[in-house]
Amino acid sequence: MPEAPPHKRPERTVLSRTLLALSAVGLGWLSGCSTPPSSKPGPGPATSQVPSSPSQPAATLPEAVAQTVIPAATPAQVSGPVKSAARNARDYRKDAASHLYARHSQHIYKGRLPPMLEAVGVLNVDIDRHGSVKSVQWMRAPRHVPQVMQQIERMVKAAAPYPVPQHMSQVTYTDVWLWHQSGKFQLDTLTEGQD
Repeated sequence: MPEAPPHKRPERTVLSRTLLALSAVGLGWLSGCSTPPSSKPGPGPATSQVPSSPSQPAATLPEAVAQTVIPAATPAQVSGPVKSAARNARDYRKDAASHLYARHSQHIYKGRLPPMLEAVGVLNVDIDRHGSVKSVQWMRAPRHVPQVMQQIERMVKAAAPYPVPQHMSQVTYTDVWLWHQSGKFQLDTLTEGQD
């Protein structure tokens, strides 16, 4: 029996080929999510995934999805520890203040501080050569608000590791904490001023 003309082929064959082509495009797209781009020019993912004949099996969707699951990398794995180019404690203080602001951005008081603050404290922080906090010592402690002192100490320790002081074996830096009654703060190093 002669083959029917293309416009009279059974809908089932056309539908099967359409679904096969769409599956191949979808699998090509999924495999492109996990495969780094090649430096060599080649056929696009859709043409490389289309089977040459209907009898050739296509990959199943769960296999394609399993290939795309990659554990997320932490910032330390991607770029390594942040390094400070500071050569003295005064310069390191700027790096540490910026680091604290980045780690506790939701607690930064925006704008100029009012004339009256809940607390002003001066804190020394010892950082080792790996960026870990060795100790904290109050030079001027806001003892009238011990809960603020504890919160500041927790924030300083939680921000570790700090930028690695690559030109010093360790560093002790000092900063002034300006604490607003809302629970937000500024550091004197990066303050926006006070009315």
